[in-house]
Amino acid sequence: MQRLALTLFAFLLLSLTSACVYQAPLSQGNLLKTEDLEQVEVGMTRSQVRFLLGTPMVSDPFHNDRWDYVYYLRIGREKASFKRWVSIYFDGETVSRIERDRELSPNI
Repeated sequence: MQRLALTLFAFLLLSLTSACVYQAPLSQGNLLKTEDLEQVEVGMTRSQVRFLLGTPMVSDPFHNDRWDYVYYLRIGREKASFKRWVSIYFDGETVSRIERDRELSPNI
């Protein structure tokens, strides 16, 4: 009887502590400063954009004319508390259009 009680106590203790696993904050993507993003203008070259914003997060071989900069921050088990998605479109080697604050999936 004492062995059964000890086993149940150990099982209860393990099941309670398994829910307390620490999850570190998760930061994914390119954290863009607003000042740097505001400097990007239509007509700039690819190298100028790369100098200001860094290498794009998404490099899609099927869309060479678009660079996507995606960033999100998730703390613990919560959904992302900060999200940003910026797409820069090129016509040849120059910026033709900039889409700021595109909507990321709410499940992130």
